[in-house]
Amino acid sequence: MGERQAAALGRWFESMSHVERPEVILTSPYLRARSTADAVRAALNSSSQAGDIVADERLREREFGILDRLTKFGIQQRHPELASARQLMGKFYFRPPAGEGWCDVVLRLRSVLDTVSLHYSDKRVLIVSHQVVVLCFRYLIEQLDEASILGIDAEGDVANCSVTEYVLERMNGADAFLKLQRYNFIAPLEEGGAPVTSAPDAKVAAR
Repeated sequence: MGERQAAALGRWFESMSHVERPEVILTSPYLRARSTADAVRAALNSSSQAGDIVADERLREREFGILDRLTKFGIQQRHPELASARQLMGKFYFRPPAGEGWCDVVLRLRSVLDTVSLHYSDKRVLIVSHQVVVLCFRYLIEQLDEASILGIDAEGDVANCSVTEYVLERMNGADAFLKLQRYNFIAPLEEGGAPVTSAPDAKVAAR
């Protein structure tokens, strides 16, 4: 299923004009994300315009620590004290033992944006990552508050191999900002005949 989704996404990027296609691909080191990045690069290779792939550990999914693989019900049953702490602190700031809160992800993504600005400011950049990372990028780029981003999260999961896109909007003078063009865009999957899912990504690093 994941291979079909990645292949459909790759074909969608290949169908773009040369001035729209990604020139650099930054990816989480987790296996599924890296496989998706490889599929996109392979599709672009067929048109002699493949972007470089750079694996960046800062793009990995949020670390859940001792709560990894547990449902909300499972947390309540096995770790009722942590369930109470999460409810008290809120989803954004709660950090499970050996894990991360959303604000921890935000901190590492701030430096990712600095890297993009410093090294790829003149490039079209594709970032292949995970649900909480996508949402935290929205929080940063759109300067949202906690309630706003958690409201977006509550509306539904980020689909696997969906597209969230920003375009550079220029204002009067030299000022410019990133404007959200698409969010959780699944047309590449539907057009490619691939299933639309939101299953968690495998937390396995590509070798």
